[in-house]
Amino acid sequence: MSNLSPAQLALPHVARIHAYTPGLQPAGQGWVKLNTNECPYPPSPLVAEALRREIGDDGASLRLYPNPKSTPLRAAIAKLHALGPDQVCVGNGSDDILNLLVRAFCSSSAGAGFTFPSYSLYPVLVEIQDGRAVVIEFDRSMTLPIDRISDSSARAFFLTSPNAPTGVAFSNTEIERVLGAFPGLLVVDEAYAPFARENAVGLLARHPRLVVVRTLSKAYALAGIRVGYALADPKVIGLLDGVRDSYNVGRLSQVAAVAALGDAAYYEGVVAKVIVTREGNLARFAQRGWFTYPSQANFIFTEPKNSRGETGPVVAKAAYDFLFERKVLVRHFPHHPLTAPFLRVTIGTDGEMQALQSTLDAWVGV
Repeated sequence: MSNLSPAQLALPHVARIHAYTPGLQPAGQGWVKLNTNECPYPPSPLVAEALRREIGDDGASLRLYPNPKSTPLRAAIAKLHALGPDQVCVGNGSDDILNLLVRAFCSSSAGAGFTFPSYSLYPVLVEIQDGRAVVIEFDRSMTLPIDRISDSSARAFFLTSPNAPTGVAFSNTEIERVLGAFPGLLVVDEAYAPFARENAVGLLARHPRLVVVRTLSKAYALAGIRVGYALADPKVIGLLDGVRDSYNVGRLSQVAAVAALGDAAYYEGVVAKVIVTREGNLARFAQRGWFTYPSQANFIFTEPKNSRGETGPVVAKAAYDFLFERKVLVRHFPHHPLTAPFLRVTIGTDGEMQALQSTLDAWVGV
């Protein structure tokens, strides 16, 4: 035993894990950063004020542990959604919530299902758990495969709506059809719901096997703070609290999130600006003749077409490289036939989006 390396001492499944690959965070100045779906606008001014008050002149509050259950934040989230605090669990970003759900409901015998394409963290969390993944692939139409989900062997199924990376949203009618036929836990991951026309929160009252997951990283401009939450039946929340790490959300994160949730008018303005910019750029891609999914998120998934009218993975990579060389950063997912011909573009400010479109004009003219 003493001659074994640390890698040999690790659990066998750990060596097989393919770690999550986050979007590039470039060093240096001058980048137009449209690759990680961050909010292009700052958070509410109330956030900075609340953080200054909490830290104080000497930072003495930081010596104390945070509220272990994020109780004031749970109350604020419950009020926002007209639910009870016992229907809320708060995490260190929605990734933490997703991890808790996999921890509670997934194993080698209890599969965790998800669609492809969708959030690429799902399979990583299943691998960490040494669980069984149940993958259901979309075709190019992005029609929700309700029957295949319902007939799957998954114990819990993760559905991203609006979908990432396409931005396609699924209606509550479709989600209820899944809930009516799928016998397991349905997790609707609504990271981008504030930018969509509909969300599933209203379905919670009728469906105890539904979990809605939200984040404050996108519409609330708090990606650096790391706060997410689950909305669910109190019995599900109790299970998540049973596997949740102690003090899983930091003191400053809790304070910042409560302040943000208290400024609804500010964030309504932010979301409205993002949607206007999104719709303008969807129209611009339509003018180019590029196939683009009808996004209800804060990003666009578009299929570049070069000056010869060609599309495909090679064309998308050429467009990505051209943009990158000019410090315009978008996202390319080259490892699957469905996603490889596309680029995902975060909605930035109007100025950033104009820089993107002007650079694409130059690329098409090459």
